[in-house]
Amino acid sequence: MENAANPSPIGFMKMHGAGNDFIIIDSRGRDSVVTQALARALGDRNRGVGFDQLAEIRDSQRGDFALDFWNSDGSRAGACGNATRCVCDFVMKGLGREQVSLVTARGDLQALRLADGRVSVNMGPPQRDWHEVPLARAVDTLHLPLAGDPVAIGMGNPHAVFFVPDAEAVDLAHLGPMVEHDPLYPERTNVEFASLIGPDHLRMRVWERGAGVTLACGSGTCATVVAAHLRGLTGRRVIVDVDGGVLEVDWREDGVWLTGPVAYVFDGVLTSAFLAAL
Repeated sequence: MENAANPSPIGFMKMHGAGNDFIIIDSRGRDSVVTQALARALGDRNRGVGFDQLAEIRDSQRGDFALDFWNSDGSRAGACGNATRCVCDFVMKGLGREQVSLVTARGDLQALRLADGRVSVNMGPPQRDWHEVPLARAVDTLHLPLAGDPVAIGMGNPHAVFFVPDAEAVDLAHLGPMVEHDPLYPERTNVEFASLIGPDHLRMRVWERGAGVTLACGSGTCATVVAAHLRGLTGRRVIVDVDGGVLEVDWREDGVWLTGPVAYVFDGVLTSAFLAAL
């Protein structure tokens, strides 16, 4: 019997999309089990499991399932495109289907599996008004009053997108946290640095709020393509090379579609001793 001193073990799964890695906990058919303390402990790559984001699958009356997201520092994330793609692949396999609907803080989303095995998710329309991103005050979101002239885009998470001559040369660990905590972003922000390497082809690197440098960021990739198109650098369908692989974004009338690979790493069980120590 479960008690505070001996909680029941919790099963989980590790997946990644283009190197963006996640812990996934399936809480369908029971109450939510994820707390800030659990997310922070699990996110520790030395004493826990380690992840960029944690995704908890929950029951939903509006869609096939609902998703909640947590960062590795224990804070909540409003959206996570690559984790969504991974979870959707898992759920589609379980349901024996090639398409699912889901509910997130970002809204009601649709996802499907392509013939080549990649998974696409509609991340919804971009948020372009300053109060939607959100920003602290009314400014031109296409040209923020910050050094480097970034673009502000919301994709469920706030983003600051910089276009630079060479994304490889950017010191993410130095510049990322400075922008993340800029007062213009009251909820902090993800930070992307992108350079044009060919027609409708970008190289992007990312610093995620609450996680730091990551190999990929789905909502960040979407925000970068939206910003690139608005700046006149690309069309609406763009290939993006990230540190962990290749993602594709297609900004359509019905929303911004993110497509890429998914990978299963392992299944595991969080022990009663680990959970009791939280």
